[in-house]
Amino acid sequence: MTMKKTELEKRKALKIANEMRRSGNPFSRVEAEADRRAQRERDRALGLVPFAVKLPQDLVRQMQAEAQSRGARLEDLVAEWLRNGLAG
Repeated sequence: MTMKKTELEKRKALKIANEMRRSGNPFSRVEAEADRRAQRERDRALGLVPFAVKLPQDLVRQMQAEAQSRGARLEDLVAEWLRNGLAG
């Protein structure tokens, strides 16, 4: 069974729409990658290294609350706490 030209075009359009929906906005993804890349370069220039650890949720909440109450960034406070803990 052959399809009419209009039916073929409709199917092509549906296929393209589904692919776009699945992949999201390709332009925002490229911009986000560029932003992350620039942030990594800034961090590297400052001598910062990403360091992931798994901590208990209640401890993380305490740390976040302390950072918020001090008006400081969490990563700065964690660095301070680690320096103090290693020094003493």
